[in-house]
Amino acid sequence: MDQQLDNFTFVLFGAEGDLSSRKLLPSLYQLARWNQLPDKYKIIGVSRSEIGHDGFRAYAKKSIQEHVSGAVTNTEALDLFCESLYYVCTDLTEAKGYMLLRHEVDTMVASESSCSNLLFYLATPPGLAPHIIDNLEKAGLGGKSKNCKGWRKIVIEKPYGFDLKTARELDAIVGRVFHEEQVYRIDHYLGKEPVQNILVFRFSNGMFEPLWNRQYIDNICITIAENFGVRTRGAYYEKSGLLRDIIQNHGLQLLAAIAMEPPVDLNADAVHDEKEKVFRSLRPLTKENVRDHVVLGQYEGYRSEKDVAPDSTVETFAAIRWSVDNWRWKGVPFSMKAGKNLAKRVTEIAITFKCPPQNFFGPPDSCSYTANQIIIQIQPEETIAIRFGTKRPGKELVTDPVFMRFDYKTSFGHGKMTPYQRLLLEAMAGDQMNFIRQDAVESSWKVIDSIRESMKGVVPEPYPVHSWGPELKQ
Repeated sequence: MDQQLDNFTFVLFGAEGDLSSRKLLPSLYQLARWNQLPDKYKIIGVSRSEIGHDGFRAYAKKSIQEHVSGAVTNTEALDLFCESLYYVCTDLTEAKGYMLLRHEVDTMVASESSCSNLLFYLATPPGLAPHIIDNLEKAGLGGKSKNCKGWRKIVIEKPYGFDLKTARELDAIVGRVFHEEQVYRIDHYLGKEPVQNILVFRFSNGMFEPLWNRQYIDNICITIAENFGVRTRGAYYEKSGLLRDIIQNHGLQLLAAIAMEPPVDLNADAVHDEKEKVFRSLRPLTKENVRDHVVLGQYEGYRSEKDVAPDSTVETFAAIRWSVDNWRWKGVPFSMKAGKNLAKRVTEIAITFKCPPQNFFGPPDSCSYTANQIIIQIQPEETIAIRFGTKRPGKELVTDPVFMRFDYKTSFGHGKMTPYQRLLLEAMAGDQMNFIRQDAVESSWKVIDSIRESMKGVVPEPYPVHSWGPELKQ
């Protein structure tokens, strides 16, 4: 990280929302309890309810007690954390409320200056982001405000737009008020330990990197499967669909991490540069070829979910075969499967290596059974497994697949940070490596928009609940 944690004020928009309650307030409390926050920090919640400072403290305390193990017994730490909480009531679309926020900030730091270090977090629906950013500028709280001596940072939750056009419109607003180095576009997958470990696994182990190319790898398969439906998110899914909800962010970020070239160093821009090259190398999917490389599905019963249209054609499943047309990966298929109500909950990347030139230990077509694999599981377990062939006990020379397995929990115990805790710390310290740069946002939307346009009018195939969804054409 390129910056130590200065004293700062954390401004949380959408302070009474689900994300704040389940993730952000509990994460901030844990960081404070572990002495990861500076000595003088303040947290200002901003929302529409007229609950005041004490009401917000009570709300935060309840959220933390529900979502943090041991918080109920450690009342002293919880009370101390809640003393740092303040609240501003405003309609997020109205400019006048932001002057109340400005007054609250000025009051807190009156002994130092009229401005302080401020980290804004937009835990709000995406449609509110333009209003919030515009009103911050009007109140003199934007990143380019000339009368402010402290630093400014803003964290923006996905979805960052709903297509390329809206992403660019949002970026124009953000760019008018904040510099790019002040903007942190968050995808919590990039805070997961196994995802951050991909870079280390690939580039710190001499036994893997020489094999990480088209000469030795046969195919790569990325699976992001959930064994439940849309639950209470029917209205959101009707506007979004699986391609926008999962593939545009989580899926393409995992693909980039696996396929990227070594960066020149661990500077955030160097890492982002290599990921961006992957996106630019993806072969375009057009009306002429999309049916051979993409299949969309909708789980049976989706149309009966709450807030879902009875004739909905929204996809809850997608299987895509990508081609990365560059020197390293030309000819290696990258398949991606993601969906709701699939057979089990799992996110993993399976790298399958090519078979030996000749198979001495079984039928010629049996290699797929024992082909070497590296399987990086991200959830529900956090593991790396290596599959290789070994002799089955007995007289005959018959090969069986076996696994060597590394488990984060077994090796390192339970003392690791959650994705939101880790990413909050990185944003506070000014480290953007595990956040998303604007050019990557645009490149990923170009890919998704192309698929959506090419598949326009295609009705997703129905698939049974707890199956693996429809199959791609071979």
